[in-house]
Amino acid sequence: MISSNGDMNKYKVLFLCHHNSARSIIAQALATTHLSNKFEGYSAGPVPADALSPYATEIIEELNYQGEVLKPKSWDVFSSPDAPKMDFIISLSDRATGEDVPRWPGSPATAHWDFPDPAHTDGTNMEIKRAYVSLWNGLQARIDIMAALSFERLDKYRLQDELKAIHQNLR
Repeated sequence: MISSNGDMNKYKVLFLCHHNSARSIIAQALATTHLSNKFEGYSAGPVPADALSPYATEIIEELNYQGEVLKPKSWDVFSSPDAPKMDFIISLSDRATGEDVPRWPGSPATAHWDFPDPAHTDGTNMEIKRAYVSLWNGLQARIDIMAALSFERLDKYRLQDELKAIHQNLR
């Protein structure tokens, strides 16, 4: 399998959320560690936080993630001409889609999978952890379906439709 950006075996997926401290970071780790071995995950946001959510860190440790050191970063890192060319860009929050989105090199397929920010969960430690686990499960289900797509048979526009349908069908 060759991704649209020419790399063997891995499709580059950039996940976006506003602060890049939980949702997109967890999605990056899930995509990178997915059993299909089809994805190289990345994450960023328009207004990166100072640090990762400790709950997100705990989930990522459970995944045994072995990729790059995860930290919040600006999406500007991925819009420069020398940035890795993404195959897919998936926003995970309404705030990330409402921003002045950069032009992405390579014209990747895009989709929006809106998830509530678990960092805004009030309650006990267990209730907050449950919100993060719910996010993890929702992202995992979508990435599983995404991995089953026949990328080679779909043009960019059909691929975007499929990516959008994944989220709509699992709501």
